[in-house]
Amino acid sequence: MSSLAAARADNFYYPPEWTPKQGSLNKFHGQHALRERARKIDQGILIIRFEMPFNVWCGGCNSMIAKGVRFNAEKKQVGNYYSTKIWSFTMKSACCKHEIVIQTDPKNCEYVIISGAQRKTEDFDIEDAETFAFPADEERGKLADPFYRLEHQEEDLRKKKEAEPLLVRLQRVSDSRHSDDYNLNRALRARLRSQKKRVGEEEERARKLGLGIRLLPPSEEDAAGAAAARFSSKFDGNRREKRAAIKASSIFPESSSSASGNKRLELESKRRRIKAASASALLTGRVKPSSWQLSQRSVSGQNGISVASIRRK
Repeated sequence: MSSLAAARADNFYYPPEWTPKQGSLNKFHGQHALRERARKIDQGILIIRFEMPFNVWCGGCNSMIAKGVRFNAEKKQVGNYYSTKIWSFTMKSACCKHEIVIQTDPKNCEYVIISGAQRKTEDFDIEDAETFAFPADEERGKLADPFYRLEHQEEDLRKKKEAEPLLVRLQRVSDSRHSDDYNLNRALRARLRSQKKRVGEEEERARKLGLGIRLLPPSEEDAAGAAAARFSSKFDGNRREKRAAIKASSIFPESSSSASGNKRLELESKRRRIKAASASALLTGRVKPSSWQLSQRSVSGQNGISVASIRRK
């Protein structure tokens, strides 16, 4: 980004036609200081970034919108609670573009869903959560009566005695866990070091085996599964046949007589192939019969003229 573009983006660029009498740059450009967020400012609406305060169910597609999801909401004032303003936030869900309206409740310090969604209620049992229930507003008002307060005081003392063993046990567990921070940290670091060492050994073992992944330590379940594995019957049959052939063969090398007999058989087969090749050549006319060649040699010997001299002439 050039220096001129950067100055314009930061709203620090003053064009040559601007004069101090014309006021601020926003007034000179005819725009609001909040730019696009204030495009509906004439209607009393400001675009803000709203964060969902709790889990809700969308009224359009019945999907859950989690707490903390942010929306571009239209903020406007819809009333007052004494001197505190009541704000309304209108937004559209990302799942189905359904409109959701939420308002502030200054009286109860809470948000209230007006339309478009339903708050997800999560109830917990007091006994399961191991907590105590606070008295309702009506009971708090009755505590001003001394007789009512005395009755509740007796019941509170009884509940305290019932819950005291549990509280003492929890306190002891907490003290045992956090009483000696040094030894706890030392034990934790030792366990992490041993774990890191074990992982390194497993990686080294896998690297020696030529594997790219770390092997887990062997277990009894793996050994039992490997022992229960059975191969196909074809593999077992081939293995039995190979073993029978090995057992039936001789462990001594072949004798010289058998080797000479094998060589003689090979020579006879070669001779047969040569004779067959010469016979096929004679039938095709590429070679003259041996008897005709012999008679021609005898005639040329008697006349004293060789075949080579005739060819030279």
